[in-house]
Amino acid sequence: MTLYVFLEGVIAFLLVAGGAFAFIGSLGMAHLRDFYMRLHGPTKATTLGIGCMLVASMLYFWVIDGKPDIQEMLITLFLFITAPVSAHLLAKTGLHLQLRHEDKTRGTPPELRNEEVGEKPVPHPDRGHG
Repeated sequence: MTLYVFLEGVIAFLLVAGGAFAFIGSLGMAHLRDFYMRLHGPTKATTLGIGCMLVASMLYFWVIDGKPDIQEMLITLFLFITAPVSAHLLAKTGLHLQLRHEDKTRGTPPELRNEEVGEKPVPHPDRGHG
């Protein structure tokens, strides 16, 4: 009996934490100033929030059915793998399109080549370099 009470507490904590992270991520996406700042909301906080909710769902159905349900774990794994990759691709696209930065976040990363920040055109693969 005490094990079920403990697991219910863990599940409730994960649901509340997941809701808080998802809310904070959504709030950040709505209120941050530029594209690069807004990219942090869905990729960090919201991903962690949805992950907490999925783990809570997996634990709940494990307690109810008596056997682990692998679907939620696979969804969580897929989410944690794809969210950083998509955020990286969005950030690279933003750099290539020279989207405006907020003055506070402006910088010149030394590891970027000229074509990655859009200072010179990237050659089209069919047309060569000229």
